[in-house]
Amino acid sequence: MKAKGIIIAFVFLQFSCKDFSGSQESNDLNEKKALANEFVDAFYSFNSERLDKTLSDAKTSKPNILYYQKWAECGNYKVLNRSAIIEENDSTLVFPITVKDDLMAALDIDFNVTDTFRLTINESRIRSVSTSSNDPDFYYTAKDWVKENRNEFIEVPCEGIWVGGPTPCECIKGMIKGFGEFMEQEKSNGAEE
Repeated sequence: MKAKGIIIAFVFLQFSCKDFSGSQESNDLNEKKALANEFVDAFYSFNSERLDKTLSDAKTSKPNILYYQKWAECGNYKVLNRSAIIEENDSTLVFPITVKDDLMAALDIDFNVTDTFRLTINESRIRSVSTSSNDPDFYYTAKDWVKENRNEFIEVPCEGIWVGGPTPCECIKGMIKGFGEFMEQEKSNGAEE
């Protein structure tokens, strides 16, 4: 009888004990994903004050990301797809966002760029944010052409690009104008061939 009681107590304890460590990890990840979503919502709201608040603990990233937000606003970035957030490690999340923008339209490319935000989150705070994108090679060809042939469109407006420069709107508008001229040349070269 005593053995039966011990077995029942053992079984009871076995099923009543929970592994809270997995649950805590899940809660931490969910909290980090919520912060990542909050960041992306703030970025694409094109409200710099809201984004600034979201980046309050990401001081070194702030100038670049605020510049990029204004660049994206003036380039008419429209979110087409928010991909699943990827946990790169215990403090870094990767968040790919596919957008339609005026840069690709100016190049007459049927392509939507995916901007990838990499957020470092510690102690429930965004500590840093970096970005990358999958711009096609033709974009870089056009960008180089603008620098070489229409530098006046971008030289002053793009001072401080990606480090908090003062004129991101003028910069992207100059780039788009340059892309238009690049495409005119491409089309006339194609007609000559």
